[in-house]
Amino acid sequence: MTTDADVLLVSVLNGLAISALLFVLAVGLSLIFGMMDVLNLAHGALFLVGAYLVASFTDGQASWGAFLAALAVAAVIGAAGGGLLSVMTEPLRRRSHLDQALLTLGVALVVAELLQVVFGDDPLSVPAPPGLDGSVGILGATYPTYRLTLIGVGAVLAATVYLVIERTRLGALVRATVADREMVAALGVDNRRVKLAMFAAGSLLATVAGVLAGPVYGASVGLDSTVLILALVVVVIGGLGSVRGALIGALVIGQVESTGRALVPDLASFILFGALALLLVVRPHGIFGARAGVAA
Repeated sequence: MTTDADVLLVSVLNGLAISALLFVLAVGLSLIFGMMDVLNLAHGALFLVGAYLVASFTDGQASWGAFLAALAVAAVIGAAGGGLLSVMTEPLRRRSHLDQALLTLGVALVVAELLQVVFGDDPLSVPAPPGLDGSVGILGATYPTYRLTLIGVGAVLAATVYLVIERTRLGALVRATVADREMVAALGVDNRRVKLAMFAAGSLLATVAGVLAGPVYGASVGLDSTVLILALVVVVIGGLGSVRGALIGALVIGQVESTGRALVPDLASFILFGALALLLVVRPHGIFGARAGVAA
């Protein structure tokens, strides 16, 4: 018999699973926009590429080989796509964010249309890999093993990204490029290479997030727009260019989204954007955002 406590526990765990996916997606968007000062609206389309890749590779059959192959191919495509987007947006670096948004939005529409032509309009389901397709008992409630694993994967990725950005020479170079691009260039560092590397890494995370989300959301037309909006909300709440902000923002939105849809599904969107509006009144630059632009 399901109790209110069981429903609440499942809702909280669902929120953590959603948060894990949102963090993997949003941290790349946050780094590209907050650190490289490029508004990439093709981020959701890259997520959708990952989702369709894993749906195509598994083809309705649970298989670790197919799932891992989809992850590998998605990583390569994401990195290559990010590099291409970096080159395409480079001429617009000194122009407004609107120009960047129009270019990347056009890319997103083209990619989404191509995916629809190739895979059709029908939603595709993705089975969880063998061993993760069951459920486990947690405090009397049953919960899908894959979603529980997803929470762990999200935690590991969060720690990894944070350590790379905050504790390595590469991360120091990225932060220095953001703080003073001209000074870094004077020291002999090619800023375009730093931007290309960040774009590739952020886009790789987006396609990987799409693969990881496959067993949860499947692959369907319009999923790219949905996740892009959620990722943008996470970035705005957390603050541009902040790994910690992306993590906290993902945790907040994951819980708001899960709890809202469980308790008042008709008002879930109002609750989500109401929470965003309330936080922006208190913290206009996000939880960890700088008061001035973070990008040079």
